[in-house]
Amino acid sequence: MTRVWKWNRPVTVREVLEDLQQERSIAYTTVMTVLDNLHQKGWVRREAEGRAYRYEAVSTRAAYAAALMNEAWSQSDNPAAALVAFFGMMSEEQRQALTDAVRIVQGPGPGKPEAAAPAAPVLETPVETAGESVESSGETQGTPGESPDLPGR
Repeated sequence: MTRVWKWNRPVTVREVLEDLQQERSIAYTTVMTVLDNLHQKGWVRREAEGRAYRYEAVSTRAAYAAALMNEAWSQSDNPAAALVAFFGMMSEEQRQALTDAVRIVQGPGPGKPEAAAPAAPVLETPVETAGESVESSGETQGTPGESPDLPGR
């Protein structure tokens, strides 16, 4: 999947094979089997081209990662606590990326130009993270562009 996502275009077994062979010895049939398995699991779609197929990712790597995070978060009996623990594991660079993402999702607000959008708070509810529980209303809301279902699950 890494190569299919990286190239962001329909690929043939031969193209993936030649790229993989730069790193290690691998058989054509192995690559063909893996791509066929990915197709059967719904991760890639394929289109016939002569006697071969071209494979293309069904969703982006970012959408897949978002779906994984959403699935893991939805399994928690305390979503707010799970988020606090997750944020605590993040590097400063990851926290900044999260802040930027929240700002993008929230938008500039009514009557404000995009460039003047204030920094969005990452977590609006005050929480204590020294092993104490985090109160949560238990409500979760969907967001625009919700993550797709995970294929093969």
